[in-house]
Amino acid sequence: MGLIRLRVKEFAAEKGWTIKEVSERSGVVYSTLRTYARSPGLATVDVAALHKLARTFDWPIEELYEIVQE
Repeated sequence: MGLIRLRVKEFAAEKGWTIKEVSERSGVVYSTLRTYARSPGLATVDVAALHKLARTFDWPIEELYEIVQE
C-alpha cells in the first residue's frame, strides 16, 4: 500500500492561515488537520475531509496530496 502526504501546511501558509483557521473555515476537525499537516506519509485519509479542504483552498483534490511511497 502506498503513502500520501497532504499539502495542508503549504496551502495554509500560502493563504496566510493557521491550521486552526483552516479547521474553522473547512469544518475539518483541528486534530485531524494537525495530523495531516505533521505527517510525512499517511496510509489512509478521510475523503470527505479532502473534499472540504479542496473547496476551502479552492484547489482540485489532486493538488492537495502527493504520493511519497508506492
